[in-house]
Amino acid sequence: MRIDPHVHCRDGKQAYKETIAHVLKLCDEQGVDMIFDMPNTDPPLLTERDMQARLALVPRADLKRYRLYLGATTDERQLREAVNLVNQCYQVIGIKLYAGHSVGALAMAREADQRKVYALLAAADYHGVLAVHAEKETLFTRSFDAAQPASHSLARPPQAETASIADQIAFARAANFQGTLHICHLSTAASLELVKTARQDLNITCGVTPHHLLWSADHMKGREGLLYKVNPPLRELADTIALRQALKRGEIDWIETDHAPHAISEKLYPPYESGYPSLCLYRSLVEDILPYWGVSEATIKDITCTAIQRVFGERKFL
Repeated sequence: MRIDPHVHCRDGKQAYKETIAHVLKLCDEQGVDMIFDMPNTDPPLLTERDMQARLALVPRADLKRYRLYLGATTDERQLREAVNLVNQCYQVIGIKLYAGHSVGALAMAREADQRKVYALLAAADYHGVLAVHAEKETLFTRSFDAAQPASHSLARPPQAETASIADQIAFARAANFQGTLHICHLSTAASLELVKTARQDLNITCGVTPHHLLWSADHMKGREGLLYKVNPPLRELADTIALRQALKRGEIDWIETDHAPHAISEKLYPPYESGYPSLCLYRSLVEDILPYWGVSEATIKDITCTAIQRVFGERKFL
């Protein structure tokens, strides 16, 4: 089995970008057996009602291949409902916290609000996965210039990611959070070092995307660089190489595509959306490129399936 634990199937009001049915067909082409869908949809996925409406969009024959996250808010009632759904429904895989704005309405930029989420989850005795998009908005700059797409990497600098990861680790420790803190789509070697150190006393995992493994900020040079605009941004080649080496050493828990399609017009013109349809890269990465880099078959199996099943629990994969 191969699992992609981070996709954006869109659908709903954004069906013109992507749909669940199409993503599952793409999975067949790319050799992916199961997906975890993210909650920053329009409308966002927060409650049992949202979950039921979402599952109704999944082709019946594919229900066993589909899992979804619910978003985190500071509403205690909503968060407790999400915890109950993770505990009771095998198709709700975890809770997602957006510690900064990316795409969609689900964002929690204030540190006090983020702390509250950890405190509420700890009080609810949550032992599931809290996945975090970690970028600290106070460290963003206004340096993005569409005429120079590579400026996106400066507008959301590496420090914004590392500072947010440090925040999440501190908040989890302070709340005595007993679940698994998952840091989504690492983009820098410094971020990985924070995760490695935190493993001494926290249940913490991290993932890396095909685009952060394959490309660097150099791909954003020229007008076509807008097509490579993602959050967090592509980084310098040294970080790209460091993540490849870390994957080979078994220091990154899994591959997650962060498949996030947009209309071409939305990429090349305002609002200059961030996201790339990276599920299209999955088969070539896993079957050709990773072995070429020297990643062992055992590691490939772990980062595409075994580690994911171990962290989320066998019950979620019945």
